Amino acid sequence: MSGPAARTALAGTNLTLSSSRTSILRSKCPACLRPLPSRLLHSSAARRYNGSKPLSGVASAVSAAKQMFANGGMAPPPGPMGIDPLKGVAKEMKFMTGNIRQLLGSGHPMLDTVSKYYTQSEGKYIRPMLVLLMSQATALLPKENTSTATRRIDEPISSPSVLSDTNPSSPLTGQETYTSENSADENVLPAQRRLAEITELIHTASLLHDDVIDHSVSRRGNSSANIAFGNKMAVLAGDFLLGRASVALARIRDPEVTELLATVIANLVEGEFMQLKNTALDEKNPTFSEDTIEYYMQKTYLKSASLISKSCRAAALLGEHSDQVVEAAYQYGKNLGLAFQLVDDMLDYTVSGVELGKPAGADLELGLATAPLLFAWKNNKELGTLVGRKFAEPGDVQRARTLVIESDGIEQTRALAQDYVDKAAQAIADFPDSQAKNGLLEMCTKVMQRRK
Repeated sequence: MSGPAARTALAGTNLTLSSSRTSILRSKCPACLRPLPSRLLHSSAARRYNGSKPLSGVASAVSAAKQMFANGGMAPPPGPMGIDPLKGVAKEMKFMTGNIRQLLGSGHPMLDTVSKYYTQSEGKYIRPMLVLLMSQATALLPKENTSTATRRIDEPISSPSVLSDTNPSSPLTGQETYTSENSADENVLPAQRRLAEITELIHTASLLHDDVIDHSVSRRGNSSANIAFGNKMAVLAGDFLLGRASVALARIRDPEVTELLATVIANLVEGEFMQLKNTALDEKNPTFSEDTIEYYMQKTYLKSASLISKSCRAAALLGEHSDQVVEAAYQYGKNLGLAFQLVDDMLDYTVSGVELGKPAGADLELGLATAPLLFAWKNNKELGTLVGRKFAEPGDVQRARTLVIESDGIEQTRALAQDYVDKAAQAIADFPDSQAKNGLLEMCTKVMQRRK
């Protein structure tokens, strides 16, 4: 069995690499050689994982988080201290904004301006950085296929005359200029580099759409696109970014990678629809149950973790690696993505809007019950009343915020995020030691330490 079916079947297995790599340190930090905490080793959780149900392990993770909190909480495990995740891909990242802006060019001046608006103030670029690091980290592993064919990622598949039609100034025609001199890394394939750019296009498109849905007023320290240009232009610009991402994706010429990233776009919409309700039934007088957490984590995967997990998987696929390596990349991205959003939920209660670069406390204002509140709700039925009416009455938002801060909801959210971070680190434990692997491990630490 090979291909996607085999990868799915292997989801429940532990990562095993060839005997030539048995000397890899399995229970020590690759940078300092200190023993890793035993809680990093999740072999039993890995065996329980069912690849066809990406969130089937949530209940056990929640239980583990509660146990961690009951024991007084635990500090994040030490990563490879002093490692900067960006260091290994700094040259690649240097050209990221310029390359993305090349992909976004339009013959319509206003569309050109709006579509590039969020590229003027550079974001954190976490998603493309993870793709590049995963590409480098897996480059040291044996390839399953030995094809030497070069992917023509800038060459149109259809006739340029058909693509240009009545818009001859469109960058879809002919070959695009790709700024790769001075940034080329032999451990990152051109297709993987383009994949990194595509992930940022998809992410930025989701920001444009989210800001309209959420009535946002600021983004990355500036006015959000919906405020600067209006809702219609912001929505259309987001659609345009998805169109450009789709074209770039098609030119990678890999059906499975195309399927993965197309699914991400669908997942983003599905997650947004789930977020319209705080519980599966959206009751007026809801009561807390474990299903409430399950529903929230499923939504979180679709809205936030899907892009990271599937793009990490795609990076390994483009590197032509084995099913085990592809699955390990996916598990790393899935667990890190879930942890990233849980920390984001926590910061909405613990960090000021100035530090965040966007309004703090926005979730409650939008009627959204996120992880800290859901954990607090279990021991405080009053929160159920507020959740049912989506914090719509005067004083609801402040009351909910106070109840959450007075509870252990924030600590339990942190513990659950740590559990997912540990699983992400364990997923790539058998990768050969490298600067890129250290960068991926350090990202686990930085996710837990971030404040914006």
